[in-house]
Parts: sequence; C-alpha cells; structure tokens
Amino acid sequence: MTTVLPAGPVARALTRPIAPSRPAPLGTADDAARLLRGRRITLLTGAGISTDSGIPDYRGPGAAPRNPLTYQQFVADERFRRHYWARNHVGWRHMRRTRPNPGHEAIATMEAAGAVVGVITQNVDLLHQAAGSRAVIDLHGRYDRVICLTCRAAVSRADLDLRLEALNPGFASRIRSVADIEIAPDADAVVETTEHFRVAPCERCGGILKPDIVYFGENVPKARVEQAYAMVDDGDALLVAGSSLAVMSGLRFVRHAAKSGRPVVIVNRGVTRGDDVAHLRVDAGTSETLSHLAAALT
Repeated sequence: MTTVLPAGPVARALTRPIAPSRPAPLGTADDAARLLRGRRITLLTGAGISTDSGIPDYRGPGAAPRNPLTYQQFVADERFRRHYWARNHVGWRHMRRTRPNPGHEAIATMEAAGAVVGVITQNVDLLHQAAGSRAVIDLHGRYDRVICLTCRAAVSRADLDLRLEALNPGFASRIRSVADIEIAPDADAVVETTEHFRVAPCERCGGILKPDIVYFGENVPKARVEQAYAMVDDGDALLVAGSSLAVMSGLRFVRHAAKSGRPVVIVNRGVTRGDDVAHLRVDAGTSETLSHLAAALT
C-alpha cells in the first residue's frame, strides 16, 4: 500500500527501503501519521502508556531503580511469597481504581475505525479493554486472575482478596496510612513490614497461588507468542507506544515486523532497544501522540 508524503528530509527517510538507519530518525506525530496513513496498524504497548493513568513505569526517564521479584524467588522461598502477597494486597486496591487515559482511548477509537488490527500489550492492567479495545493480547498476563502452580486452577483476584482480608483483617487499611508506599505496574506495592502476613493457599489442592502474570525469569506461553506474531503479520505496520523494549518478549515483535518489511514507528520518551530497526521515532508522551494519530487517521 502506497502512502503519499510531502517532499523533504523526513519524507525521504520514511519512504526509503526497509533498511532503517541506526538509529531511526526522530520525527513528530505528523510524520508518524503520514507514514501510517492507509496502513492497518498493529500496536505494541508497554508501561509508558499507563503512566498517565497513575501507574509508574519501570524503566522510563525518572523511574526509581527496581529489583523485581523473579519467578525462581517466588517458587523457592516462602518469605518472598509472603512479602509479595502482602505488597500485592495493598497494590491491588490501587490497580482497581485506575482508569484508561487518552492514549488507551485513542487506540480503541482507531480500532473501531478499522485503522488498528489489534493490541499486543506488555501491561497487565487491562486498561486497553476498559477503554473499549476488543482485539487485545495480554502478553504478560493480567492482574485480575490467580492460578495454582500445582493443579492449575484459576480464580479471580477479587475472590482471593476476600480470603486475604479475612486472614489479615485491616492490614491494607493500616498500610495505606504509611507514607512510604510505591505502586508498581504489576499491582505490587512496597511495604516494609510483612513478616506476619498470612498467605492463602489454593482451596482445591493446597498448592501455591500465583498471579496470572509472567514474572521475570518465566517464559510467555508459546501459544500466546504465536498469536502475537500472527497479529503483527495481520497488520501493515507496527506502532510501539510507551515501551523501552528492554526485554526480548516485546523486542522480538519489533524485529519480526522490520524483517518482514513492515514499517516500525516507536513513540516513547527516551531511547529504546528497537531504535536501530525502527523507521521513525517520536520522543514524546503517548497520550498526546496517540490522540493526534487517532484524529489524523480516522
């Protein structure tokens, strides 16, 4: 599909063969609209798209250093599990109160207009669905479900919340009064004292319960990865919004799109690991840029 662009350096860069410079040229939302117009877009979103909803980014400019819990720690050490569930018990309440921002809403608008094929999101906050997006792949899982690592039974996080509250009456209310609390993108919250927190086992088999979220050190299910590749292939271009692409679970789709001849546009504050294969980078916030794209493309 051919896109008509005006003359000029940016236009020449956008119409070059699929052999991006290193790094890709910086451009504006208007440049991105010119490149994407007439193409069916697949979205890949990261934590940066949810910062305007009050969920901090892990790696964006100004983000606090983190040492995230790994899958191996969660499985091997009861103390880590207790600390995690105590923190999650507080963070869960914050996540339930978050609402989609203009970036999420812009994507849903573009999908409804036929400009967007679907969304592959690295987030677990379900804000794309709340905004009205229908074709969403939750690459790293979702915060509203819990699974048993032994019998694989799945329960809702809301049901587990009732059990945790019964086991630890008033815990979340007491912790909310502590000033030093930090909410993280996986419904986690930093809590200093958790040694007396009681963890709920699986009601069916007594096994270990874990949020239905892909932890560091854990693989994304193969079927989900294949579904995401198919969504990239179904589109004519890939638009990355709010991701530094620091982990391979998202970066592989960017490389796949570029290798298969699809233009890649990255909207993110700061550099990303995908800049060397992108055709255009827009160093700006996702809410304003996606809202501009929605107006221009629909």
